Amino acid sequence: MLQLCAVLQFPEGVIFQQDGAPPHYGNFVREFLDTTFSQRCIGRSAVMAWPPRSPDITPLDFYLWGYWKPHAYSERLNDINHLKQRITDVIHSVTPDVPTRVWEELDYGLDVCRATNGAHIELL
Repeated sequence: MLQLCAVLQFPEGVIFQQDGAPPHYGNFVREFLDTTFSQRCIGRSAVMAWPPRSPDITPLDFYLWGYWKPHAYSERLNDINHLKQRITDVIHSVTPDVPTRVWEELDYGLDVCRATNGAHIELL
């Protein structure tokens, strides 16, 4: 799918982020990514050693982990089922506008990154 469909739709110069999941890390896949993206591939053992779960490029993963963890552990847990219930409760408390706000923050960060021509930035 990546080779026959997705890559054909990527704009020139795109930087590809590889998550490093075992099925996505086979020799065939890595060879294809190395050939196709050369110095523009992020992920496990890629030429660019950028962490595949970097918070600046996976905001929902980063945000949700930071959001649910203090809530899930806000009280002493009795057992694994109690932990599962706390996580479920926290995830259900996320309203539909939350992902929209997270993406708006990402968009702002990308605007700053573009305006600074990719320089290191710190957004608070």
